[in-house]
Amino acid sequence: MASGAHVKARCPVYPGSQTRRFPVPDDKVSWETEWPEYLPPSYTAPSVLARPAWADPDISSFSPYFNALDGTVDRTSHEGEYRVEDGKPLNPHGRTGLTERGLLGRWGPNHAADPIVTRWKRDGAGHSVIHSESHLPVLQFVAIMRKDCGEWAIPGGMVDPGERVSLTLQREFSEEALNLLAVNPEERAWLRDRIASLFASPGFQVYEGYVDDPRNTDNAWMETVAVNFHDQSGDSVSELPLQAGDDAGQVSWMDIDSTLSYYANHSLFLEMVAKERHAHW
Repeated sequence: MASGAHVKARCPVYPGSQTRRFPVPDDKVSWETEWPEYLPPSYTAPSVLARPAWADPDISSFSPYFNALDGTVDRTSHEGEYRVEDGKPLNPHGRTGLTERGLLGRWGPNHAADPIVTRWKRDGAGHSVIHSESHLPVLQFVAIMRKDCGEWAIPGGMVDPGERVSLTLQREFSEEALNLLAVNPEERAWLRDRIASLFASPGFQVYEGYVDDPRNTDNAWMETVAVNFHDQSGDSVSELPLQAGDDAGQVSWMDIDSTLSYYANHSLFLEMVAKERHAHW
């Protein structure tokens, strides 16, 4: 398989539907490979066809500017310029076995931001926990269990049109991991101050680019910017009351470990954080 080829974006059955993808073998993923027999089905979820504010119209009813800033909607890709054929953008990582938008609102890149908030795992005496095999300290991150698939994930979300990624990172963490919108005004102000102090740091940019996401199609795909914000001393966010927001079933501090399974390519992000922090993986 070519380096960077997607795997989860070729899952047999599209999430939240009964639509089966056209099977795409590894050697047929690239658009450069001629494959006249390729006949993928089309699918756009009813929730997208209902035209919510976060979704584009059908491609036949408007003229988006691809590979450009289209008004407030960023249609550029972190991967560089992507191809457009018959008025539709083509997934830069190749065939997925499905056309149209699936569950994604935008034609082309759908931009997200993933805040990876970490701390050192500590014992009852406050000492860092050292892993018995790697002899390295264990990192923990704030994880949410996604309601749509039941997998543990980084509490990220979509970048609103015209919004700075730095604000998206802070907003998504606040809403998904702390359920900030549901707390009383006094507690909300206190939580905002604590979160702002952590997110005021530049953080460590872990990743910027394409996400191998099961929601991807030939014409719509996920891209993200993942940034690690680390509570080195354990007195910034470590004691905040975690509470799952609307998109999360559960939220908790979770060990970063290669033996655990995470949503999409979040394992890649967490591995990079562990190596950067010289922690167990």
